[in-house]
Amino acid sequence: MSNTWKIYMLAAVSFLVGTSEFIIAGILDKVAENVGISVSAAGQLITVFSLAYAIGTPLLMAVTARLERRKLLLYSIGVFVIGNGIAVALQGFEYLIASRIILALSTGVFIVTALTVASKLALPEKQASAIATLVMGFSTALIVGVPLGRVVASVYNWKAIFGGIGLLGLLAMLAIIFTIPRTEGEEPVPLRKQLALLKQPRIAAALSVTFFWIAGYSITYTYISPFLLTVTGMSEKGVSAGLFAFGIASLIGSKLGGYSTDRWGAPRTLIGGMLLHAATLILLSLAAQSSVVVFPLLMLWAFSAWSSGPTQQYNLMTLAPGASGIMLSLNSSVLQFGMAAGAGIGGIVVKQASLASISWIGAAGVAVAAGTVAISLGLSHSRSRSSRKLEEQSLQEAEA
Repeated sequence: MSNTWKIYMLAAVSFLVGTSEFIIAGILDKVAENVGISVSAAGQLITVFSLAYAIGTPLLMAVTARLERRKLLLYSIGVFVIGNGIAVALQGFEYLIASRIILALSTGVFIVTALTVASKLALPEKQASAIATLVMGFSTALIVGVPLGRVVASVYNWKAIFGGIGLLGLLAMLAIIFTIPRTEGEEPVPLRKQLALLKQPRIAAALSVTFFWIAGYSITYTYISPFLLTVTGMSEKGVSAGLFAFGIASLIGSKLGGYSTDRWGAPRTLIGGMLLHAATLILLSLAAQSSVVVFPLLMLWAFSAWSSGPTQQYNLMTLAPGASGIMLSLNSSVLQFGMAAGAGIGGIVVKQASLASISWIGAAGVAVAAGTVAISLGLSHSRSRSSRKLEEQSLQEAEA
């Protein structure tokens, strides 16, 4: 078996773990009804997942840094299967919370390890492509996994989704055993060294863009299924179709975001995409009662939201070229913190105000992100001017 197929196999497993993360938003109303809790309380399952992922993954990766990579992949998927088993076998909200924490930690460790393994399996000139393939596998969960999960939950029961994912996880372990070669671990990067980058104003500002962008997105996306059902009045089939269209549009947005960054630069792509993102969320509120109008708005929202993804990653890597791995790790944690904050704020809005209000609040968060991009650019220009002045002074002193 060639290494290319091994990378695609890892991408398929990434799709599996990605589905376990994203699926809750697609079946939130069904989980709430079955467990006997409010929709806002069910939304905190996303908050818990994101917090566990953001805090736990860097710590676990530091602890397991020297562990052989194939073993770590197997351990993480083994724990992942257990997490799904808890969701299926045990009743009660507290066990569902425990399941989400276990799934978050195992998902985070698997994704980070799989990215490392894929880059080593690929030829040197194909490493970026291998990483993109894995990210694509994870992202495809939005396109296929979430709407498919919604259909399964409607026809059978939401627990059947996690049962199926758990069984596929066992098959994934067999595939890893027979296809992935042994890969030695690496020297751990101390957390102190990772967090030291946050002292730089430009990097702190750029990471806060990720936080506000994803928080604004998460406020609305967490509650999108009950929003479409109760506010817009869509049918079950309509919601499934809407989620599928959302996923397709997010993939297109991600692709065009990368193209726009190459052609017009990161600043224009980020600010333009985020302003469109915020405007679409406002329109979603204004047109919430009309499913005919909401459907294309869903696609425009997904397109604009995910156009910022590759651009923001590229932007962060250019800020610290010598520490791109650490920057992407920090960005991943901040992104999960943003997801947690968005789900939490959305829950408060749903409980204290109404479902119809979530997109207004989400738009405010994304607008703050766009403003922060402008501030971040100002810091970059200021630093560039300071650097030029220092160079000019040095030349004058040298001439004197």
